[in-house]
Amino acid sequence: MPPSSANLIALPSVFPEGAAGYSAENAEIAQAISRAQENLLRQQHEDGHWCGELLVDSTLCSDFVLFMHWLGEVDDGLQQRCVRHILKRQLEDGGWNIYYGGPSEVNASVKAYFALKLAGHSADLPYMQEARANILRLGGIPRMNTFSKLYLALLGQFPWHYLPSIPVEMILLPKWLPFNIYKMSSWSRAMLIPLAIINHFKPTRELPGLKQLHELYPLGTEHKNFTLARDPRFFAWRNFFLRADYALKLISKLEWRPMRRRALEEAERWMLDRIGEGSDGLAAVFPAMLNSMIALRALGYSSKHPIYEKAAKDFAGLFVDDPDDFRIQPCVSPVWDTRPGQSGQLAVGKRSAAAR
Repeated sequence: MPPSSANLIALPSVFPEGAAGYSAENAEIAQAISRAQENLLRQQHEDGHWCGELLVDSTLCSDFVLFMHWLGEVDDGLQQRCVRHILKRQLEDGGWNIYYGGPSEVNASVKAYFALKLAGHSADLPYMQEARANILRLGGIPRMNTFSKLYLALLGQFPWHYLPSIPVEMILLPKWLPFNIYKMSSWSRAMLIPLAIINHFKPTRELPGLKQLHELYPLGTEHKNFTLARDPRFFAWRNFFLRADYALKLISKLEWRPMRRRALEEAERWMLDRIGEGSDGLAAVFPAMLNSMIALRALGYSSKHPIYEKAAKDFAGLFVDDPDDFRIQPCVSPVWDTRPGQSGQLAVGKRSAAAR
């Protein structure tokens, strides 16, 4: 429970030396509290819960456009609304950022540029030229992170070989081992299991030449070796993971993988258990939900299959259907937002009782 205002006055660490304390009887403070309570009540849903919007950058709309083109099922209306959202957030230097007021960032900028290009915006348009120049200043596609490169790989714009291996067999590791999926955070394994399925199938879509991203590779780098450089120290975690990845890539070339089928079945079952009835989507977070839809299609589920339809409906629950600025939330937070709201609701109730 937070300290009362009376206690705050007694704590020298709360206010700078010489600053005046605030009395609980101060009329301005009481008015501010009352206005805050009234604002909370306006936002409360009919069943009693609160759920505020989580505002983020343009990358979620960009990812959704990329996903629709990977899927080959483009909703033109949604695509145009995503495009407007992306264009509104382009910075003066041509790039896109990942937080309000931040500088251009290479992953957000490449994704936005790619989404616009897929939606039919010519690379010769002035704002596209500015975006491309900015991206190349930031290092281009080679400087993107692994998750972003994976979405490019799905559309044939980055080699799968240079992405980390994610062996689906890890789902079979027992819980008593030092490493197993339950040693990860909940949202991490929810992202990783669908990614392991995707990594097995590598379901790549071919794009026409005008939709590709050759121009976002700095000159002479498009066909270079993108293997990550090792740490100069022999005993370093980076080197350990790079060697492990190299070994996994060698093993993946073998035709005899006796545990692969069983692991894929277990990964599919694990995922279905967490996106079925009683769930709001896999981990109820954008990356895991999007990855699960890709994994379902890679496994052969059609767009009309009930489990895929539910996954798509849950994913659409992240959309903010603002006619002036369509956007997508990374997650919703009714429990998180309502727990603090409960104390506010008690305060509102006390105020109302006193007024009566």
